[in-house]
Amino acid sequence: MNDIIEQLRLHEGLELQPYKDTVGKITIGIGRNLDDKGISKKEAYYLCENDIKEVTKQLQKYEWFTQLKDVRKRVLIDMAFNLGIAGLLSFKNMIQCLKDKEFVAAANEMINSKWHQQVKTRAFRLEKMMRTGKDYNG
Repeated sequence: MNDIIEQLRLHEGLELQPYKDTVGKITIGIGRNLDDKGISKKEAYYLCENDIKEVTKQLQKYEWFTQLKDVRKRVLIDMAFNLGIAGLLSFKNMIQCLKDKEFVAAANEMINSKWHQQVKTRAFRLEKMMRTGKDYNG
């Protein structure tokens, strides 16, 4: 398997960002044609798990994150997944509320944002989780 992978990498290249190939197909990796083939459900979950691990590792640097219970951590991971770490860190008032363990106020800061207007249902679920400390199903 390694021989054919290296042969294909030699011929196809290794691109870590999507690009248009010579016939205009969106491609990534070692010749993965996203237009015609896409990715499998298993591959999508694999990518998602890696992204979650990366975001979580970045958030572990902050005591206001590490001191939270799991449900509230999931809120912040979800937000960082959506906004990027820099986007999440721009919620300075919300983060101060988290430091002060003022979770209702943190939820209110989430509501009073452009992000809340943009993502609507997602934001309603997340602010409820932040407010109550309970899963959106509970």
